[in-house]
Amino acid sequence: MKPVTILIAEDEPEIADLIELHLAKEGYRCIKAANGLEAVHAVQTNPVNLAILDIMMPVMDGYEATRRIREQHHLPIIFLSAKTSDLDKITGLVQGADDYVTKPFNPMELVARVNAQLRRIMQFASPAPSKSVLEAGGLVIYPEERTVYLYGKLIELTPKEFDILLMLASHPKKVFSSEHIFRQVWGEAYFEGSNTVSVHIRTLRKKLGEDLHKNKLIKTVWGVGYAFQE
Repeated sequence: MKPVTILIAEDEPEIADLIELHLAKEGYRCIKAANGLEAVHAVQTNPVNLAILDIMMPVMDGYEATRRIREQHHLPIIFLSAKTSDLDKITGLVQGADDYVTKPFNPMELVARVNAQLRRIMQFASPAPSKSVLEAGGLVIYPEERTVYLYGKLIELTPKEFDILLMLASHPKKVFSSEHIFRQVWGEAYFEGSNTVSVHIRTLRKKLGEDLHKNKLIKTVWGVGYAFQE
């Protein structure tokens, strides 16, 4: 079995070494990058399974690095940042991160979040043996490959967008609350006032080509949540 490879993009060597030390104890192989440009190159040239990106890095920041990585890869990304406000966290998630850890941080908590993200990828890879492929109209979802096609065209989704779509599509017409979606996909306690789920639903709809003149695949049930329309 190939080792799980984790990219650590952090411009402070002491922090990068600390993270590597704790991840190595878990059996992970680590690659380090000192800036965003090096991080993008590392993902392009190595089989990286998960990336930990500092937001404020020289040459290229974590936001831009994430954007470039997302153009071709769908690995989980955890942002590391000294910015601690809820708005900063939501911004990070909207920019494409799957999780957000604030500095200073407990290394063991970061390891736990890495483990959670990798478990979630494995969990969503095969949700239902009897339904290995999900189809609805022109939409086709391949859970094991974590790919989505709309009328034959590949749709580029972030891991969180894919997980949300897969969860809804696996239970057509069932209404899921924002809180349930957040707890299931992010694996964390839901905090009141968060619009993280609604933002991801909005970008997901945009990528699926939905607009006011088309039937929506994802229906909003006002005051309740969201449901997938077959």
